[in-house]
Amino acid sequence: MLTALVIVLGTLVSEDATCIATGLLIQRGQIGLTSGILSCVAGIYLGDLGLWALGRAFGGAALQWPWAAQRLSHRAVIDARAWLERHAAGAIVASRFLPGTRFALYVVAGVLGLPGFVFALWSFIGAILWTPTLVLLSASLGDSFVRRASPITGLAWSSRAAAALSIFLLLRTLRQLADAGTRRRVSARIARWSRWEFWPAWLFYLPVTAWIAWLAVRHRGLATMTAANPGMPDGGLVRESKFDILQRLPSRWTIPAALIAEGPVEDRLHRLQMAADDRGWALPLILKPDVGQRGAGVRLIRTWPAAADYLAAVDGAVIAQPYHPGPFEAGVFYYRLPGSPRGHIFSITDKQFPVLIGDGVSTIETLIWSHPRFRLQASTFIARHAASLDHVPEAGEAFRLAVAGNHCQGTLFRDGSHLITKALERRIDEIARSYRGFFVGRFDVRYSDVGAFKAGEDLAIVELNGVTSESTNIYDPNGALLQAYRTLFRQWSIIFAIGAANRAQGAPVSSVRRLFELVRVHLTMPTPCEVSD
Repeated sequence: MLTALVIVLGTLVSEDATCIATGLLIQRGQIGLTSGILSCVAGIYLGDLGLWALGRAFGGAALQWPWAAQRLSHRAVIDARAWLERHAAGAIVASRFLPGTRFALYVVAGVLGLPGFVFALWSFIGAILWTPTLVLLSASLGDSFVRRASPITGLAWSSRAAAALSIFLLLRTLRQLADAGTRRRVSARIARWSRWEFWPAWLFYLPVTAWIAWLAVRHRGLATMTAANPGMPDGGLVRESKFDILQRLPSRWTIPAALIAEGPVEDRLHRLQMAADDRGWALPLILKPDVGQRGAGVRLIRTWPAAADYLAAVDGAVIAQPYHPGPFEAGVFYYRLPGSPRGHIFSITDKQFPVLIGDGVSTIETLIWSHPRFRLQASTFIARHAASLDHVPEAGEAFRLAVAGNHCQGTLFRDGSHLITKALERRIDEIARSYRGFFVGRFDVRYSDVGAFKAGEDLAIVELNGVTSESTNIYDPNGALLQAYRTLFRQWSIIFAIGAANRAQGAPVSSVRRLFELVRVHLTMPTPCEVSD
């Protein structure tokens, strides 16, 4: 059954090549004669009907196209239809034996409105006359027939090989798809490509890279962006210390942090425990690399053995913070032009953490794969919760899939413009101005009450990012791709304008050599999609 389906699909790619390849398979005893011929006939006949249906569906619009209307009068179309109806048998059957004529004739038959039963009858007769003949000849004579038939069918040895390979690959693919797990993965992968928010970074950022290159030419070099935040190393381009940045913000509005430097795991664990005791922190804690990008390596630590495992896996300096349960988090992108009396909120991203709701029957893994969105990042969630995949949550029980407010780690980003108020903008501007040398970037903020947050009273800053932070509201699934690019183009225009203004006032810029070194090192770091939280 599976082999027959592969042959049917193969005829839709190349009818003659598939028929001859099927004959060779029959000769080698790899498929039965009857099933081989019937499969080829079925595939070819369905393809013929599809060509007629294509012409029938779009024929009216094609005939009304100005180019066609000027060259084909209504009388000419009627005459052509009448001729085809009178000679349908000869034309349709003969075209089956004249390679290169079938496609055009069958589509035109649909365009001209040849009755479906007339076309179906004669195309079927043509298929049962041509197909068994071609299959039987190739099955009986093998390669010698193929060599003689090549001038007629246009089938060279390379085409034969391609047809055979196509059948093999189709058969293999369908066998794999027979596995439910493979079908789920393939379906999710196709769905991911249909949503630009999941496109690979190199693809999505091609237009943005071109825009940045233009801005670099306009503003005297790529390094101009590093002057946008003179108070951050390289403007906060990459590899800045998150701990140092947090220390320069008002403690009232930040989540407290402790820096655990490099060293033996036992020493680092002891220092972490001492820091927690001194500050009155209780588990759980958040651990993350002091130098990291876009949520990579963020981990919720619930036990001290888990902390030891984390410190053993992460060699560099680590930041520890008490866990803020939220339940809300926002990404507030801020900017202030040099010399301007106040700054502005460019955008807010409303982050919604992925949470499964149990039904009392399904396992965690089943719930992930059955969720219309979570299945798109199933590999991330399954790797992160490998130990809990067989757990069956009670009906209504919530199971949180991620704690890091990062899109690539599974958090849903929504446009949060409804959260912007004058009071919140004043508070963010006040906090930003307290950081000497900071002009543009994104605050990642946790909060517990929406009303208090909008009033500028409930803010717990997780971290602050510099010039390479994004206006992440663009990843709202309801947003348009062109609007996302417009937002990013405006964001980078502002960054370069701020950098150019600061540079004109004497702010230093990084050397081109240092920029390339930073980018080189950054590319060797794990991406957020490669590290689970």
